[in-house]
Amino acid sequence: MRNIVTLIVIAGLAWYGYTRYQAAAHRSGGQAAPASQFNTSITESASAFTCDGRTRCSQMTSCAEATYFIEHCPNTKMDGDNDGVPCESQWCQ
Repeated sequence: MRNIVTLIVIAGLAWYGYTRYQAAAHRSGGQAAPASQFNTSITESASAFTCDGRTRCSQMTSCAEATYFIEHCPNTKMDGDNDGVPCESQWCQ
């Protein structure tokens, strides 16, 4: 029984580490765009996104995607301070 619990803890830690690594890799891939470029990229790429049930920042791959989701999809949990900017600590700095 102890081995099973240990294995579950290790698997959980590995999953957590992988998701943090993946988020960091996406963040280091680009710089935040100025506001004028940001708005243009959202409107141009809006058709590329669809509401598919994702609701959290860890499930997004860009600021444009997160913004599309909070504007078009129900029950998102990405704007903790309700200022209209999603995922401020991950994508939309």
